[in-house]
Amino acid sequence: MNGVLIIDKPSGLTSHDVVNRVRRMLGQRSIGHLGTLDPMATGILPLVTGNFTRLAQFYVNSEKSYEGAIRFGFSTDTYDAEGEPTSDPRPVAFGQDQLESAAARFRGLIQQTPPPFSAKKVKGIPAYKLARKQQAVTLNPVQIEIKEFAITSFDAGRAHFRARVASGTYMRSVAHDIGQLLGCGAHLESLRRTQVAEFTLADAHTLEELVAAAGKSAVGPARPLVSPEGAVDDLLADLFIHPRKLLPHLPCVTADETATALIRNGRAVNLPELSRARQVKVFAGQRNLIAIATRVAGTLFHPKIVLSVSQP
Repeated sequence: MNGVLIIDKPSGLTSHDVVNRVRRMLGQRSIGHLGTLDPMATGILPLVTGNFTRLAQFYVNSEKSYEGAIRFGFSTDTYDAEGEPTSDPRPVAFGQDQLESAAARFRGLIQQTPPPFSAKKVKGIPAYKLARKQQAVTLNPVQIEIKEFAITSFDAGRAHFRARVASGTYMRSVAHDIGQLLGCGAHLESLRRTQVAEFTLADAHTLEELVAAAGKSAVGPARPLVSPEGAVDDLLADLFIHPRKLLPHLPCVTADETATALIRNGRAVNLPELSRARQVKVFAGQRNLIAIATRVAGTLFHPKIVLSVSQP
């Protein structure tokens, strides 16, 4: 089963929990995700299945967008609402103007220290494992980019925000750090991811929707969810992103039967000259994405990643 499925992750599940549930539902072992969401967070969790897990390398540095709320008055050890308080409650003595001024310091290229409860490693050990044992965690600040950080409302010590960030940014750290700057402590109260790369909430489906589609697809004595070639059953296919919408910055090229056979065996081929792009998405037919190919010279392309191999 080769495809990209966007799950609207519910609160309370880890990203790995979601992957495991989808594996069981689809009977598919090869599934990965394109960027972890904390258990508390909700929203877009892109999953790649089958040979499409090879596309993950193109999404490593994907831009992400969020909406959420910051609660001022005290900080927590996890920098979010699930952690234990690490400061006594303090009154929120600043107004909208001061908050806006502080928020401006969290835009652009800045240095950010990851939360102690994170997957960042300390001498090869994930920081969260040390933090859970109440061991000291020292993480070095790294440069991140916050392209947008807008306060959309502020009332009673709670600020709602909208953010657009580069990969590697922790919104929990933003919440913690702005609380430190304003002198009253703060933590991330809620977070919803609204976009990852080209994927938006309009593309997302709940786990319940997937359960319903998988159940309907399995009805009947001989209706497999997946064909021997890895194609998805029609009822499930509607939940997956159409392959031609993936990596929209890469042009689509449709190969003929001869070129398709060569590409599936890792051979360079001449493809239709649609653009001078360095890389293209190669299709066999309308929906079957078989490779990402890199230009060698002229119309000669070599498959950088083969997504559909020849059947024995």
